[in-house]
Amino acid sequence: MIIPPLAAKKPTRRVHHDDVYIDDYEWLRDKDDPAVLAHLGAENDYTDARTAHLELLREQLFEEFKGRTQETDLSVPVREGRWWYYTRTVEGQEYGIHCRAPITGPDDWEPPVITADGDPAAAGLPGEQQLLDDNAEAAGHDFYSLGSFDVSADGSRLLYAVDTEGDERYTIRVRDLATGQNLPDEIEDTAEGALFDPSGRYLFYTTVDDAWRPDTVWRHEVGAAASVDSEVFYEPDERFWVGVGVTRSRKFLLVEAGSSVTTETRLLAAADPTGEFAVVWPRRDGVEYDVEHAVVNGEDRLLIVHNDHAVNFELVSVAAADPQGPQRMLLPHDDAVRLEGVDAFRDFVTAEYRRDGLTRVAIARTDTGSGSGSGSGSGSGGLDFAELTFDEPLFTVGTGANPEWDQPTVRFGYTSFLTPSTVYDHVVATGERRLLKQQPVRGRYDPSLFEQRREWAVAADGTRVPISLVFRRDLVRPGVPAPTVLYGYGSYEHSIDPGFSIPRLSLLDRGMVFAIAHVRGGGELGRPWYEQGKKLHKRNSFTDFIDCARHLVDLDVTSPDRLVADGGSAGGLLMGAVANLAPELFAGIHAAVPFVDPLTSILDPSLPLTVIEWDEWGDPLHDPEVYAYMKGYSPLENVRATRYPRILAVTSLNDTRVLYVEPAKWVARLREVGADALLKTEMSAGHGGVSGRYAAWRERAFDFAWLIDVAGAHPSGEAPLPE
Repeated sequence: MIIPPLAAKKPTRRVHHDDVYIDDYEWLRDKDDPAVLAHLGAENDYTDARTAHLELLREQLFEEFKGRTQETDLSVPVREGRWWYYTRTVEGQEYGIHCRAPITGPDDWEPPVITADGDPAAAGLPGEQQLLDDNAEAAGHDFYSLGSFDVSADGSRLLYAVDTEGDERYTIRVRDLATGQNLPDEIEDTAEGALFDPSGRYLFYTTVDDAWRPDTVWRHEVGAAASVDSEVFYEPDERFWVGVGVTRSRKFLLVEAGSSVTTETRLLAAADPTGEFAVVWPRRDGVEYDVEHAVVNGEDRLLIVHNDHAVNFELVSVAAADPQGPQRMLLPHDDAVRLEGVDAFRDFVTAEYRRDGLTRVAIARTDTGSGSGSGSGSGSGGLDFAELTFDEPLFTVGTGANPEWDQPTVRFGYTSFLTPSTVYDHVVATGERRLLKQQPVRGRYDPSLFEQRREWAVAADGTRVPISLVFRRDLVRPGVPAPTVLYGYGSYEHSIDPGFSIPRLSLLDRGMVFAIAHVRGGGELGRPWYEQGKKLHKRNSFTDFIDCARHLVDLDVTSPDRLVADGGSAGGLLMGAVANLAPELFAGIHAAVPFVDPLTSILDPSLPLTVIEWDEWGDPLHDPEVYAYMKGYSPLENVRATRYPRILAVTSLNDTRVLYVEPAKWVARLREVGADALLKTEMSAGHGGVSGRYAAWRERAFDFAWLIDVAGAHPSGEAPLPE
């Protein structure tokens, strides 16, 4: 018999609002304590022993992922300046190689392609120059992440920033692309997203405070010591993050400060990079806005997407010289449409939005005022948006890499549960849609074998909650419960959209159903959908998920003994909550980097990101109502003596967003009541898990093998396929 490790109990009192909570496992927070590391190691050994019978299945899954993936591949080149930029991958190498090749002339807007018998790994594109080989940079490190990557406008310099710990603190370096040698510039402990100003003489970057909040923007002159860098902007309000950017026109630099509910943008003429940034709209609590620069009828305008008295956002324009002056309405508010953003180009504007739970893209000409697409939209102020249309009932579409101000095309990506990720260029002047590349799927993949559809569960309060499903129609029979994975997230207005996944095919080929519960707290159905699943409405996220699970059981799509719940990060909170609320509905629950001790974390302003999170969850430190509400759903604090489903919690030692201690404490508490709970801690990883594609595939294979085993799916995945 394999005996699970038992964490020692060392009671700690937490006292707030006259409530006393005894936490027996808070001591696990100190990851420098040898006893903590020993306990995590023992948990890993126990998990390895308990899952040893899945080793062959894990290896089979890994080989399936690998076998279906074109390991030597080339991304679709993106034109910027005088170059086509792209990334190559090579079979056997964990990471990509960032490259560029010269354009043939100023009118060269069709990206070069490799012929069917060509080998992009062997030769790349004609005239290729390798800018950065992530494999070389990652050598000697257990973890590697690229957080910033930008080439100066004249193409002469590269800045890149690397994290080799998983703690999301990056070191910036600058490379001379003529020589391939790094310059002396080196800036440590930065956040991601650094960039050059249009002159290439300066670079702008952000640093974080002790709570891991990006709070300061800096300007660095290439060639100078980092110690003399200039502080450009400091944000004292602990609810706000800061970031820096440049408009596509390269005419303005921007600094944005934003919380979950409020934003404030500052603008500076790029021709004066050492000048002072000026506020576009002063911050007002609850008002969010984004800024784009456009030229309309020869006039510099700022396009502003905002939610001031427009819950689903609207689009206005203002004079760049007088942003707080008169406004022109371009896209008015629509209760049925959540406007998510716009991109401005020399001759046109693109808009991205959601309608009926699906993403949409529309285009409007600014030179003629007419749209460009096969659908129709409407606006005023001289812009007429036309929507791009697609045939599938479920899909995800969004604009892609479009860095050039005067480009004649719009790059966009499209995918669905059945359609591999596909890249198109849309020619704005003619409406022509050019297929550039579809994600290769090696081996036999026949989309006609699969079905995707949408179901609607009805919540207890009468709200209809969408569920997206995909399965193989030849392996899933109507009325016969199938092994099913139900995925959920439901926080931060983050939407989980239907998209293609090569690894997921290994579940579907074993007769499994994959479903997404689009619960409140996400953004699938607009801003009100999000508002109904946050703060003192957070329980709606949990009950929506449960109602979706019951709906699938009632339809005989699945049954409780064949249903596994899956979620990560804030979705891990969802997993922990439904485990307590409806354990009888699930055979298993997989929780990745799960936020399962939310009250302890949100009560401590010294922890990473805590104060920022008050806009999402409420402030339990100062508000007793919020404290009581969160205490009522905290997964850790509501573990009870009941029959829990099998639970697998996966975490990372260096995660700075959801600390490993939360799932470690949760699993220890679950063990007290006899739950079959496993804890797996990646010792060299961050919030996103391990780095490197092969390592990530092995991590996914571990998770999938557990899901298959718990749901009772056939392990072989050798269902017959048509030749």
